[in-house]
Amino acid sequence: MSRTRHSRGSRLATAGIAATAATLLAAALSPAAHAVDRPTRSTAIQNAASALADHAAALGLTAAQDTTVRDVVVDKDGTQHVRYDRTYQQLPVLGGDFVVHLAPDGAYRSANRATRSAISLQSVTPKVSAPKAADLAVNALRAANLGETLRRVTAKPHLVVDALHGTPRLAWRTDAVAQDSSGNPVARTVLTDARTGAQIDSWDSIETATGDGKGLYSGTVPLETTLSGSTYQLKDPTRGNTYTGDAANKTDLCFLGICFQRAPATLFTDADNHWGTGTTSDRASAAVDAQYGTDATWDYYKNVHGRNGIAGDGKGSYNRVHYGSNYNNAFWDDSCFCMTYGDGDGSTFGPLVALDVAGHEMSHGVTSKTAALTYSGESGGLNEATSDIFGTLVEWYANNSSDPGDYLIGEEIVRSGFGKAALRFMDKPSKDGNSADCWSSSVGNLDVHYSSGVANHFAYLLAEGSGAKTINGVSYDSPTCNGSSVTGIGRDKLGKIWYRALTVYMTSSTNYAGARTATLNAAKDLYGAGSTEYNAVAAAWSAVKVG
Repeated sequence: MSRTRHSRGSRLATAGIAATAATLLAAALSPAAHAVDRPTRSTAIQNAASALADHAAALGLTAAQDTTVRDVVVDKDGTQHVRYDRTYQQLPVLGGDFVVHLAPDGAYRSANRATRSAISLQSVTPKVSAPKAADLAVNALRAANLGETLRRVTAKPHLVVDALHGTPRLAWRTDAVAQDSSGNPVARTVLTDARTGAQIDSWDSIETATGDGKGLYSGTVPLETTLSGSTYQLKDPTRGNTYTGDAANKTDLCFLGICFQRAPATLFTDADNHWGTGTTSDRASAAVDAQYGTDATWDYYKNVHGRNGIAGDGKGSYNRVHYGSNYNNAFWDDSCFCMTYGDGDGSTFGPLVALDVAGHEMSHGVTSKTAALTYSGESGGLNEATSDIFGTLVEWYANNSSDPGDYLIGEEIVRSGFGKAALRFMDKPSKDGNSADCWSSSVGNLDVHYSSGVANHFAYLLAEGSGAKTINGVSYDSPTCNGSSVTGIGRDKLGKIWYRALTVYMTSSTNYAGARTATLNAAKDLYGAGSTEYNAVAAAWSAVKVG
């Protein structure tokens, strides 16, 4: 501050101008003024080197040790922070790092050390060989990936001094890497006592990172990804390692339910963790929507229903996008525990990676792990309706302004050639030209995508009630099949009742009458017999002529 004032004073005096105190203060506080005085990185390192020489004992430095600068931070006011790594007899010291803090004038202020243990080893010659350490690390990697067939396994041990786990000791730090059955990298760092062979510690060495992507439908969204080396992978360690891969416009080769060849799912990677451009010309844009849909569905089931993953076991599924050529479909496959999305033909459908479609497909996985509703007849209609219901609830849960919640199924993916605004309409299913609004004895003869209309209609009535209304900017007019008037109880209660019915009461053969019983039992469990919710369930089923 004093040097700045002196410099400004000299210039102003030369010009013969009487500066006010306010002008001087503003000049002293200006960024340009500070830029003159702020120490450079080089100056900070020089200052820190002097501090190390003066405070070696306090920092535990001895003649056997050396230091290297890892990072330098210089604050706006000139305060300096120089971060060091430490070696002992030329071996890296885990836990030997420290930060030296210096005043703006370079004077030593303090230091932060990772550990304070004195480092003094009798020998830096290991008793456990490097190949033995490598074998131990590979075993640890396999143990951390039970059930996976690992390929291309490699392990590279390096001698270090471990000061992180108590008294400093000689150790092998081994990075073991491999590929899992899907070709995705897995890696583990294992720390082994170089005298005894005992494992000291181990940890995953593929790191999580937070990036973002721009999808075709979802806009710009956050994505949890994996950093492997210097490359980011579209793989989410926070949600069971769910990932998205490119099917390269190839298809599966299957016969009688047995697949002899699978389309690939080549993991999407990126250099800067910013994925997609929101256009179909960038293949990652569809992958962003698929991965985001996976994230939103995972979060919905976990945060609303307490379900940890599709199978309830914390393990993720995976997505394949760009499946086939002009493929107008998306599907869930239990055998690969994966979702597959076509790109559409461009005139009837666009890429089928919209949020409610993703929620729909993953919910098939939930059904397969719970009630396992048979995919034919009335139970098949209930299976499809379950995915429509939960796909819709996922869309509402996500609260994405680019794809707001509604009771339309697949509204984002249809194109002008389809001739309708959505695949299906929950308020009045018959608007699609094929689905049933009301139950009849012949409804089980319909395709399951159309017999699902009865349950979709029930779900809309239970959540929102009958009659004309505008919800979230969309107009609906839901009739009843018995001329009654139904009052809704809200989406949250619909979801809780249907989820409990699915996971506790429905079975593979549940039909519409059974679904009525299952949801009434669920409502009774959650809200009590004779409650408003219980009565609303009964009324909504009656309104679609079930019971």
